[in-house]
Amino acid sequence: MKVAVKRLIRNEKGQAMILAVILLLVGGLVVSSLLSYMGTGLTTGVVYEAKTAELYAADAGVEDAVWKIQSGEVALCPNQSTNYTIEDVNGKNVTVTITYVTNTTGNKTITLTYQIESIATGDSGETKIEAYVDATTVTANYSGIMDNVVTSPCDYDLQGPTEVDPPEGDEHGPEANYTGDWPAADAFSGMYWDDVKDHPYGSDTLYVQDYGAGIGPLYRNGTLNIINTGAAGLEVQLNDTLYITGDTDIGQTNQAFTLDLNGQTIFIESATGAAPEDDPCNPAENQYALRIGGKCTLTGSGCIIAVGGIEFKPNMSCNETDFIFVLSIRGKTYMQPNGDFYGSLAGLAEVNIQNGKAYWWDAPFINEGFNYPYTAIVDRMHYILSWEVD
Repeated sequence: MKVAVKRLIRNEKGQAMILAVILLLVGGLVVSSLLSYMGTGLTTGVVYEAKTAELYAADAGVEDAVWKIQSGEVALCPNQSTNYTIEDVNGKNVTVTITYVTNTTGNKTITLTYQIESIATGDSGETKIEAYVDATTVTANYSGIMDNVVTSPCDYDLQGPTEVDPPEGDEHGPEANYTGDWPAADAFSGMYWDDVKDHPYGSDTLYVQDYGAGIGPLYRNGTLNIINTGAAGLEVQLNDTLYITGDTDIGQTNQAFTLDLNGQTIFIESATGAAPEDDPCNPAENQYALRIGGKCTLTGSGCIIAVGGIEFKPNMSCNETDFIFVLSIRGKTYMQPNGDFYGSLAGLAEVNIQNGKAYWWDAPFINEGFNYPYTAIVDRMHYILSWEVD
């Protein structure tokens, strides 16, 4: 029996070697193919990575062009082109060409169509994207606010011995429930900031006797009291914009003086006395961002604008060669001038005139010489019509 078992075991010797040789042969065949596949995959991956980087770089060029169109940086005539290069976007150089194709003008809108060609160039070649973009600009026209002696989207109130010319019901007479474009504060702040940004004023009091050569441009971040502590009756003129962020008093105390507006603008950013946005016809009572008192005599033409309420009680030394525009953007304009007022009074919540005479006239310089944003861009939008990769 033992002899038989030994013989069987001896007959199995070498079988494992056969299996090992077979596995080695099969492994050799598979490994060579696998290594070849891996090599191809690595090579292809490098190519895909390079082309993807080019695609993203070219797409970045399109987005940059859209931003330039949206921000107004690109200004072209029809069929005119501009091109520029952006360096090192994902390691690629991107050449962008913008062509103004056509425009369509609608009610308060202008839609411009642009062709954008963006080519990203790298070691592996280039990738081009061609896109067509519509850029729509929505504008507002604020000149209509000046077309009446009194203008308010809510109401107006003529009290006491008050006269307006033209009278109620006539063309250019007082208009309540005004439905035209009404500005937001930023329509003015952006424009006037450019006038004054390099001219900060640090004190909360401005003494007019120190400004014989004229006042402005001036930017005051905070409240401001404009007074005369010098000789009574002196005259000073505005040379440029006054931009004040806080509540402002002009000629409330001390000595009398005359302020020549000289075609310039006083802009008060304070919202004191402004009506709430959800109830625009109910301003805060007896609260004012700007108060002009009886120690100040106004002359000349110009704009007086506040975001909040305005209390207007100066002496007037004007005639029909002057035109003063007084506007409360979000509040009440309370008028009690001493003398004849020539120009236009406007308030979002209300215009209240206690006494005096207010005259409107068709001043030829209104739409030319005033430092006032007659039109403004209220919205810009863009959308891509087509996007093709070559």
